[in-house]
Amino acid sequence: MTRDDILDAAAQVIRKKGFHAASMADIASAVNLQKASLYHHVSSKQEILLELLDRALEMLTAQIAPIVNQSIPADEKLRRMIHVYLQSLAENPDLSSILLFEHRSLDKKSHARHVPNRDRFESLWRDVVHEGVRAKLFACTDVGLAVRGLMGILNWTLTWYHPDGPLSIEKIADHYTDLFFNGLLKKQKE
Repeated sequence: MTRDDILDAAAQVIRKKGFHAASMADIASAVNLQKASLYHHVSSKQEILLELLDRALEMLTAQIAPIVNQSIPADEKLRRMIHVYLQSLAENPDLSSILLFEHRSLDKKSHARHVPNRDRFESLWRDVVHEGVRAKLFACTDVGLAVRGLMGILNWTLTWYHPDGPLSIEKIADHYTDLFFNGLLKKQKE
């Protein structure tokens, strides 16, 4: 039994039950350990939650950062980031669910440790939007608000998306990109 096995099982249990309803006994049972044996690997549910949040952000950062560093226009970067981000959320539903919905369950000390990691990830998005504004590709008066709005749309997708639904995650990403770049208003012919 490895720590990764325990974390994988914990992610599944927490996704299904929620952080507060999931117990250490539930996690131990999921990996066929006695509860006392689980404490040889982890000290608490808070430790597990923080490590799962770190794991999720590390995975997403590893996929998004290379796009940010490409020598392509900011609009193309943002388009690719949206696609990769949604694909990653869809392919990793346990970690994604914990990242998006369980971070509020962190205690004060763990929350303080988590926030800088979250902010570093969000800064990748802000940097690209700033880049687009500087290049006059984007008209944006509040980059932070635009990024929070975009992330909210992308993150909320996990609450309703089904892999066997009418739209693939790629099509959803295309629709979101079009909406974000072009808005809802019909273009007037000149």
